[in-house]
Amino acid sequence: MGKTLFCNGIPVILPDAVDSFALYIWKSRDVQIVVGVAVVRDGLVLAAYRPGPDGGWEFPGGKVEPGETEEQAAVREIREELDLEIKVGASLGPPVGISDRYRLHVYLASIVAGEPVLREHAELRWFAPDELDESEWLVPDRPFVRELLRQL
Repeated sequence: MGKTLFCNGIPVILPDAVDSFALYIWKSRDVQIVVGVAVVRDGLVLAAYRPGPDGGWEFPGGKVEPGETEEQAAVREIREELDLEIKVGASLGPPVGISDRYRLHVYLASIVAGEPVLREHAELRWFAPDELDESEWLVPDRPFVRELLRQL
């Protein structure tokens, strides 16, 4: 018998000869990448607050659309969510799982034009490095907060 995986709810049996790396690659095809953007200006970091029982601060952003690079998605999402034009910089580390279907990848960015406009979140706030308490952030964003603190 082989390994049974579920793809969109449909059982798929793979031969026993499939190694774990190939299995990871096969499963990762169904993973949606979500980009977050750590917009930094004058040493301050822009964060957006997501309300609700599991709410908290997050790096604004959204899903990478088919045919887009992560960097292109970051520029588009920040334009749509915050009315900002940004220049995307370095990654803040490897992607982090949000769930079985979503992975978060966060990038640094600087503002090229505009001022942030509140459109999709409950609140926007500029944080100084000494105000970044990762416990107030959504769980998937926390490793990126730690890395950001190392870089600021």
